[in-house]
Amino acid sequence: MSLITHPNARELTKSVRATVLVFKDPRSQELLSRIERLAPSEANTLIIGETGTGKELVARHIHHLSRRGREPFVAVNCGAFAETLVESELFGHEKGAFTGATTTKAGWFEAANGGTLFLDEIGDLPLNMQVKLLRVLQEREVVRLGSRTPIPINVRLVAATNVNLADAVVAGHFREDLFYRLHVATIRLPPLRERPGDILPLAEFFLEEHCQRLGYNRATLSEEAERKLLEHSWPGNIRELENSIHHALLVCRNQRVAPADLHLVDMRSSGIRHEQEQSVQTSPAIAGPVDLEAALNALFEQNIPDLYEHIEETIFRAAYRFCHGNQLQTGRLLNISRNIVRARLEKIGELNKPLAVGAS
Repeated sequence: MSLITHPNARELTKSVRATVLVFKDPRSQELLSRIERLAPSEANTLIIGETGTGKELVARHIHHLSRRGREPFVAVNCGAFAETLVESELFGHEKGAFTGATTTKAGWFEAANGGTLFLDEIGDLPLNMQVKLLRVLQEREVVRLGSRTPIPINVRLVAATNVNLADAVVAGHFREDLFYRLHVATIRLPPLRERPGDILPLAEFFLEEHCQRLGYNRATLSEEAERKLLEHSWPGNIRELENSIHHALLVCRNQRVAPADLHLVDMRSSGIRHEQEQSVQTSPAIAGPVDLEAALNALFEQNIPDLYEHIEETIFRAAYRFCHGNQLQTGRLLNISRNIVRARLEKIGELNKPLAVGAS
């Protein structure tokens, strides 16, 4: 069994990212073999996987196995920056380029020169920045904001996304030319529920890791707890598994983890489905495609200005309230990233409004 851990795992305890990968399940072993074949190349790489599947760990392993392994590895979350700061963060800026630019600053491309730049959540990159990123990849040079002088760079780009970029291209949210530029070498990370052979090895790893952190004696899993772990769908993937083990160690007795100690909540198969069933029963307007089409036809007849924006805004607002103000679950419901949800909710002013009674 092979294992990859994040170098700063202990500082990431509150993050949604995965801090360890094991490769015991046959599907995971095939994945590791593909990673090892692609890593030595200089090809741009696109990693596709749900949140918490270990995309950054795979990117780091690709870097480690490449000839750039001794050079910088720089990880950047494209959804973490305000839209007005993305260009400065990626490409740098000159002193005086904008209000507050009191010094010259190199961007992340320059910081990664000679090594690997990992752009996480690439699907959240604004369209105007996608154009500039494409040019950087084509020309192998950056121009800092406020400058006209190109700076040559030697960077391997590894990008990651938890959304379907092909669908984003069709929807007009992602540039087709950039998609094909990134799609040279693709690695699909299967969710944890599709590689069950990794579940118990990961659980054992987290048991030992958190026992050491907490100063506890070594704990074990009961057979019933192991069965519950294997039956769970893991919508939060590896990070959810680690959190459940951590919680179990805090409440279990006699260093023995029982099923009830795991505190697993399957939001995909129970809570959300139950709410959806109730919604279908109490909301005949959305009971089926015919009724939805009728509702849209009624809107068309009203000749509402900016109708598309109105419909999209309503969808985001309704989904957000349906998920009781949970941005991550709203993203899962709509099959988009939480950063896109957050940006859209901020745009329509929904984040500043109190939720309906009963929301949490």
